[in-house]
Amino acid sequence: MLGWSYMAFSESFFAHRFGITRSDLESYLADALSRGGDYADLYFEYLSTSSMSLDESIVKSATQGVSVGVGVRVIAGERTGYAYSDDLSPEKIRKAAKVAACIAAGPAKIDKTSLEEGMRRNLYPVLVSPNETAFAERVELVKRADKAARDYDSRIFQVQATYADNLRQVLIATSGGVLSYDRQPLARLSVSALARQNGGPPQRGHAGGGGRVELSYFLDEKPPEYFAVDAARQAVVQLDAVEAPAGETTVVLGPGWPGVLLHEAVGHGLEADFNRKQVSAFSGRIGQQVASPLCTVIDDGTIRNRRGSLNVDDEGNPTARNVLIEKGILRGYLQDQLSSRILGEQPTGNGRRESYEHIPMPRMTNTFMLAGESDPGDIIRSVPRGLYCVNFGGGQVDITSGNFVFSASESYLIEDGKLTRPVRNATLVGNGPEALKYVSMVGNDLQLDEGIGICGKEGQSVPVGVGIPTIRVDRMTVGGTA
Repeated sequence: MLGWSYMAFSESFFAHRFGITRSDLESYLADALSRGGDYADLYFEYLSTSSMSLDESIVKSATQGVSVGVGVRVIAGERTGYAYSDDLSPEKIRKAAKVAACIAAGPAKIDKTSLEEGMRRNLYPVLVSPNETAFAERVELVKRADKAARDYDSRIFQVQATYADNLRQVLIATSGGVLSYDRQPLARLSVSALARQNGGPPQRGHAGGGGRVELSYFLDEKPPEYFAVDAARQAVVQLDAVEAPAGETTVVLGPGWPGVLLHEAVGHGLEADFNRKQVSAFSGRIGQQVASPLCTVIDDGTIRNRRGSLNVDDEGNPTARNVLIEKGILRGYLQDQLSSRILGEQPTGNGRRESYEHIPMPRMTNTFMLAGESDPGDIIRSVPRGLYCVNFGGGQVDITSGNFVFSASESYLIEDGKLTRPVRNATLVGNGPEALKYVSMVGNDLQLDEGIGICGKEGQSVPVGVGIPTIRVDRMTVGGTA
C-alpha cells in the first residue's frame, strides 16, 4: 500500500543485527560535530548482492557477496569532511566521526538534536527480494534468455545473458534530528546477441530491464524471452543496414530509452553542484527560455517500482517530483544537502551516493520529458528526409558547453515521411540547450525505459531511469560515413 507510515526504530535492520541504538547514533553525531560544523550525517549500509552470466550456453560465472559499512560526513560552510569504516564496532564508528570532524572543523557549532523517526513511504513493496529466492530460479532466467535469442533466427551465433540483483538496507541519521531507514531491492536482466550473415561482420543487439521488483516480474510481466527476442531482433536488423549519412538533418527520437540523450545532454547540466560552481551551460539561467515551449522535463524519484526511485535519498530526504524545465522555461536544479545550503534552496531529494564509501552529490533519479499532443505516426510523416533513432549505445557530454556525442545503436532513414532502410554507425552531435530549442513536435506516447540505466559521475555509479515520448528535432548533426 502506498502512503506514509511511521518507522519504528526498534524494528530496524541495524538495531536487530548490529545492536545500534538511537542513543548510539546521537552520540556518534556529537563526535562528528565535536570540532564544530553546520551539519553532520551518518549513512549505514548493508548490501547483499548476487549475479550470474551465461555465455556459449554455459553459466560461466556466479557470485554472491555482502558489504557493510558506515560513512560519516560533516559540513562546515563549503568545506566537507568525510570518513568511512567497514567495521560497525562503536570504536571504529567514533574514529570515523572524529576524522570527519577534524577535516571539516569550523567555527559554527550546533546544539545537540534528539533523533526522531522520519516518515516513510513504500514505493517498492517487495515482500521477498529476488536475492532471497533460490539461486536455481535465477539461473533459469539466463538459460531461457539464451535459448530464446538463439531460436529467433539461425544467424544469431552468440548470446550473452546476465542477471544481477541486490538488496540494500540503509539507515541515515542527521544532525537535523531526522532518522530514516529504507530497504531497497533491485534486479536487472540483460541480453546481448550477435548475428552474422554470409561471412560478413557481426552485428550486435542488446536489451534488458528490471527495477525494484520481485522475481515474479521476470516470470509474469517481462520474461527473459521478451528481452532476448528484442536483442536478437536488433542484431538481425543491423545485418541489412546501410552506413549512416553524415550532415545536418532532422532527427526523430523514438519513445523510451532514447531519453538517455535527455539525461546526458540536459539532466547532468541541471545538477546543482555544477551550477553553484558556475560551470554548467545552465548556470544562472533560472526563469529563462532554454528549450522549445513544447518541452517539459521532470525528474521524479517517486514512481512505483522504478529503477531510479527511492523512498528517501541517500541523505535521508524524501524523493520528489521536480519540474526542471516547464514549457521551455528553466525552473530549478537538482539539489543535495550541500548545494542547497550554499544556494539557499531546499533539498529536492536528489542527494545520492554509490555506497557508504562515497560522499553524496546531486544526481538524477527518473528523468523524462512529458508527453505532447502529436500522433507519433504524424511526426514520422512530417519529415521529408531524416533519421529515426530507436536505441542508443554510449555517449558523452561536456557539462560546461553542453556539447554531446551519442551513438545510435538502432536507427532508420526517413524518406518521404516513411521509415525505410536501417542505418548503422550513426552518431548524434549537438548541444543540449540548443537541441531542445529545435524540438518542433512532441508525441503523445511517453514511455520510460525498461529499467537498465546506470549513471556515472565523478567515479560513482547509481541506478537511474530515463524516458521520452517520440519527438522531432528539426536540426541536429549526424556523424556517419556515407
